Amino acid sequence: MDKDRSIVPEELIIRRIVTLREEKILLDLHLAELYGVETRALKQAVKRNAERFSSDFLFELTDLEIDQVVSQNVIPSKSYLGGAKPFAFTEIGVAMLSSVLRSQKAIDMNILIMRTFVALRKIAINYKELLTKLEEMENTYDNKFSEIYKTLKHLINTKSQRREIGFKKES
Repeated sequence: MDKDRSIVPEELIIRRIVTLREEKILLDLHLAELYGVETRALKQAVKRNAERFSSDFLFELTDLEIDQVVSQNVIPSKSYLGGAKPFAFTEIGVAMLSSVLRSQKAIDMNILIMRTFVALRKIAINYKELLTKLEEMENTYDNKFSEIYKTLKHLINTKSQRREIGFKKES
């Protein structure tokens, strides 16, 4: 069994969201997988409706960005792309994609993806609030807890950069 198929859809979506050009994005190949369509068909639908997708909705990855997503294990290798440069959809682009792909599965998955983006934004806000409270505590208690504060601040700021640990079953 494919390990990604056994994951709750929200977890699968979160694993697919990456940050490029300071935007949280989903790659076309991952969206196609989530929607249950071929990547080629998804790209064709987008190209037929190009006027709906401005640069803040969708962009094509550069060679450097492709190398970056390969090195981050977002995709296994460049050959996985079949020679085509992937499209990166921002949150707004994913929302617009729902007007292009009209199957019931695409609509249901689109709602789930949008809810996941909102949940991630709420988590980010909570991190910022926590950081503010920690700064207030550090100032209030005359730096008695500076080591704890530094450690917590490091964990908050580097959470997304840390690699998952634990046993990984080979496919």
